[in-house]
Amino acid sequence: MSFDESSAPAPTGRCTGQAQSRRRELFPEATDEQWSDWRWQMRNATRDGSALAKKLSLTLDERAGIEETAAVFRLGISPYYLSLIDPEHPFCPVRMQAIPVKAEARKRRGELRDPLGEDPKRPVEAIVHKYPDRVLFLALDTCSVYCRHCTRRRITHGGEAELNKTELAKGLEYVRTHPQVRDVLLSGGDPFLLSEERLEQILAPLRAMPHVEMIRIGTRIPVCLPMRVTESLAKLLRRHAPLFVVTHFNHPKEITPEARRACELLVDHGVPVENQAVLMRRLNSDARIITELSHECLKMRVRPYYLHQMDVAEGLEHLRTPLEAGVRIIEQMRGWTTGLAVPHLAIDLPGGGGKVTVQPDYVTQRRPTETVFRNYRGEPYVYPEPEETDCSCPYDEVWRAR
Repeated sequence: MSFDESSAPAPTGRCTGQAQSRRRELFPEATDEQWSDWRWQMRNATRDGSALAKKLSLTLDERAGIEETAAVFRLGISPYYLSLIDPEHPFCPVRMQAIPVKAEARKRRGELRDPLGEDPKRPVEAIVHKYPDRVLFLALDTCSVYCRHCTRRRITHGGEAELNKTELAKGLEYVRTHPQVRDVLLSGGDPFLLSEERLEQILAPLRAMPHVEMIRIGTRIPVCLPMRVTESLAKLLRRHAPLFVVTHFNHPKEITPEARRACELLVDHGVPVENQAVLMRRLNSDARIITELSHECLKMRVRPYYLHQMDVAEGLEHLRTPLEAGVRIIEQMRGWTTGLAVPHLAIDLPGGGGKVTVQPDYVTQRRPTETVFRNYRGEPYVYPEPEETDCSCPYDEVWRAR
């Protein structure tokens, strides 16, 4: 590849034993009951550089990054996610997602504060309405871990949006009065940090709206705070089906027994779970890593959905890959593993253009009567075009009239 992979993490990296050892080392006073309590995890999150330096030997680059990004974006790492960090390796994929480096403080050409062009499409604080039939519903501005690759850091930085009960009520009213909205994506911040009572206060009114056909919830809780996924939460979500959880594993190192239990608990209760990974340079920018990530997701019944090209948010160029890197990864997966394991490579166009997908080009020649393809091995195959080209559906008008 066109970038240096020599220091990238290995594609595997089972961390169960290491994580348990690190937990005892980092939080020796924590009982099993406390460790399994998500509220204890949130109360004991590491939120500043001095506290983090007591838990981990920081590199000079990390120390500079923490200091120089302090006014730009929050630092916050749950005890659970902190225990997954390799204390010896600066290119640990968990470490790279949780701890800032100096490059994050630098704004570069093409980077945007609002990379997805959401703010011009916010009719009320809690709603982003970019697509005809769906809206993004911002539920809060806090997270269990503040990922360094966050595309919505202007909001999760805190203070940008007043996502209080009044604004959430305005968001619900907006959806209620716009019958073209059939799909609501609840995000933020992380909606699963809401209490079940407050989450119910959003989900129940949405489900009561006849035009809202489906609800999705974007969350990193199964990755960064899996103890938050309780049977009670899973039952609450199931009551509002069809409801889909879209989570965000980026590396197989994040798929621990705790994360697996959280995802399987949701699926066992009839809540489908899909994964959206973000492609990041020297963290998961290798087909072996993405393939293993997909395989591990499928083993816990989580469907690999998107592999996202990094958004052009401010301070993130050091994590971005060339577009060709993602295309090459998909090409190295297609045909060599089950199609269910191959995610869509998606680019959210800068400035609000919406998502488009990119894939390798398998067409080598187009002719009037046939198209020539190459398969995943590079071998040529011919697909004959039909002589009849009328693709109208005669029964369609009858069906719609009934």
